[in-house]
Amino acid sequence: MNLPADVQNIISVLESNGHEAYAVGGCVRDCILGKVPHDWDITTSALPEQVKALFERTFDTGIEHGTVTVLMHGVGYEVTTYRVDGKYEDGRHPKEVTFTASLEEDLKRRDFTINAMAYNDIRGLVDLFGGEEDLEAGIIRAVGNPTERFTEDALRMLRALRFSAQLGFEIEQGTYDAIKTLAPTLGKISAERIQVEMVKLVTSAHPERIRDVYATGLTKIFFPEFDDMMECQQVNKHHMYSVGEHTIVSMGLAPDDKVIRLTMMLHDIAKPVCKTTDENGQNHFKMHPVKGAEMARTVLRRLKFDNDTTDKVCNLVKNHDDRPEINPRNVRRMIIRVGQENFNDLLAVKRADCLAQSMYHREEKLSYIDELEKVFNEVVAAGDCLRIKDLQINGKDLIAMGVPQGQRIGAVLSTIFDAVVENPELNQRETLLNMVKSMIK
Repeated sequence: MNLPADVQNIISVLESNGHEAYAVGGCVRDCILGKVPHDWDITTSALPEQVKALFERTFDTGIEHGTVTVLMHGVGYEVTTYRVDGKYEDGRHPKEVTFTASLEEDLKRRDFTINAMAYNDIRGLVDLFGGEEDLEAGIIRAVGNPTERFTEDALRMLRALRFSAQLGFEIEQGTYDAIKTLAPTLGKISAERIQVEMVKLVTSAHPERIRDVYATGLTKIFFPEFDDMMECQQVNKHHMYSVGEHTIVSMGLAPDDKVIRLTMMLHDIAKPVCKTTDENGQNHFKMHPVKGAEMARTVLRRLKFDNDTTDKVCNLVKNHDDRPEINPRNVRRMIIRVGQENFNDLLAVKRADCLAQSMYHREEKLSYIDELEKVFNEVVAAGDCLRIKDLQINGKDLIAMGVPQGQRIGAVLSTIFDAVVENPELNQRETLLNMVKSMIK
């Protein structure tokens, strides 16, 4: 295992001053898997004050938990003292942290065997719980007693499923059973922490593992709408899955972009509440995109997503089922509704949605999307006016012509813009000025 020069330097400084030090956790796991670690964590027998005394540039990251960040060449490396966690009283935080001189005690408190390995060049790989073997077997297994690990921090249950999705691993049966038993305790965890794990799962190579989040009872705690989707059948010639299974399949068919994958997760969220059944026993879901945008916003706000992500996802959910007759005028209108910057995402959403449906008219549906993309590209290439600011006149021109400032300016520009969207050739300065003159006579 080749440690980066800075990591090796930190370990060497600590070791040469009488302390133990190892690279630990995810970085060791990733190296064994042949991946490049995103960051490097170091564990040591040195106390935080001793670490700070040995390095020029440090800052306190979580010194109450033994963590000091050491800066090397502009990069921060977290160096944490071996520790034993006290009793967890809230399912989130230990009541107290006790430093220890034992690497084994430190590794025992970690979540999964694959994350409980340490390495330095002197001792090599320290693997006390079979982490390397579990990596080779493709297994996620809690360190020691899974009930104890998940009682200490309930988020570990969702982390197990997230690692399963990222690595394509199976969860060891005892670990899986403990998740099912303790699922209700996830309610103690903040929405922000749940969001982080869900984004990693949803954008992973195996987003279908969200099925296990449902099967273990975790979605019921923070995303009960998903349970409703899983339990909602679609008796309809356009579909061959339940709403939930269609959602899961569509996620796997979409690019691993956060906004697109979240859109796929939420695009049919309103189908259970919009479901009707006709006299032939066929299900219909009228207006589910509009209602879905409202419900998606509720879920994303519950999970504390930022406004930009929330707005983009809700926009795509609302428009995912739009199928206007394809011509330049209609496509211009559609681009304005969706936003030019979001249109390629909408096309990806539409394709994934279609491919997760039944074979009924699939080729025609895909051909429609291809044609929509073609006309979109033609409209953009033609430089058609798609925003009011693309007009060849602006508010200053209207003021100069005597239009009073305020709402009247906006109303005139809106009317002009609407006309130009219908007929792009009108977007000539003199033509637009003459249109304004006729409007304000």
